[in-house]
Amino acid sequence: MAGCCAALAAFLFEYDTPRIVLIRSRKVGLMNRAVQLLILAYVIGWVFVWEKGYQETDSVVSSVTTKAKGVTVTNTSKLGFRIWDVADYVIPPQEENSLFIMTNMIFTVNQTQGLCPEIPDKKTVCKSDADCAAGSAGTQSSGVATGRCVLFNETVKTCEVAAWCPVEDDAQVPKPAFLKAAENFTLLVKNNIWYPKFNFSKRNILPNITTAHLKSCIYDAATDPFCPIFRLGKIVEDAGHSFQDMAVEGGIMGIQIKWDCNLDRAASLCLPKYSFRRLDTRDVDHNVSPGYNFRFAKYYHDPTGTEHRTLTKAYGIRFDIIVFGKAGKFDIIPTMINIGSGLALLGVTPGSAGRARTE
Repeated sequence: MAGCCAALAAFLFEYDTPRIVLIRSRKVGLMNRAVQLLILAYVIGWVFVWEKGYQETDSVVSSVTTKAKGVTVTNTSKLGFRIWDVADYVIPPQEENSLFIMTNMIFTVNQTQGLCPEIPDKKTVCKSDADCAAGSAGTQSSGVATGRCVLFNETVKTCEVAAWCPVEDDAQVPKPAFLKAAENFTLLVKNNIWYPKFNFSKRNILPNITTAHLKSCIYDAATDPFCPIFRLGKIVEDAGHSFQDMAVEGGIMGIQIKWDCNLDRAASLCLPKYSFRRLDTRDVDHNVSPGYNFRFAKYYHDPTGTEHRTLTKAYGIRFDIIVFGKAGKFDIIPTMINIGSGLALLGVTPGSAGRARTE
């Protein structure tokens, strides 16, 4: 029992420290101070100055709305003279954080449900009914095969299908793009951000932008970097691509908005920074299924009640608005944690605590 009490007393009332030896050496001393200086430089320069280790941080919460503007005109044998405005080329009218602008298209007009020959290719060209399997409907087929081999034109026969006739022929994409004038259309991006930890909110239409200025400004990184209206051709150009080339088969562009805000400074200094890049990979050597396209149809009935449709294969550029960033503000807790970490690092080096001299 006495032994246990003595051990407990020793544990509670004794204190030990390591013995430090003083080494008189210029080389070792300089090395020691150099390590201490490196640690101080890391803590002060990197942790506090560069990484702002004295701040609490928060990630951005964002909402985006877009509005396109622009009018152009086309005159073709298939459609005649036609005016194109926003309601015609923005499909659908609203998307979440993105906008699709139709720049090129293939029309198949006055389709009705019936029987008609397929477009000639390796799988559809035939010589007799034996070459056509009745009831088949492949993923590349325009309809359901009837099993008959019929004339496509005076010299070629193809398998007949039950489908919307005439079937679409998309072998040749129009060049130049049907709506090549879309290069000069504009896009207004309205972005509202919020940092919930600090209850701080702002939008990219800055307080100094008046209604008159908003109606006339166009974004330019050098002359007007905070105008939220972008010319479509300039977006693609700033990403290092040609709008006219991209408009033919379509693609996906990213409009990046970066919000990095130091809330220890004035709120007016929290400003958006725009950048642009193409998001779909454009590999010249392996250019299979390039661009961006989809189909949609407009339906109507003739006076006899027969249903017709105009099928459109739409090529275009989808603009994705990507918002990211963080905000920081002074907070005592991360400050003390980083100071403590710095002192702990200094404590690892010899000579930073008390010393006992040994001769």
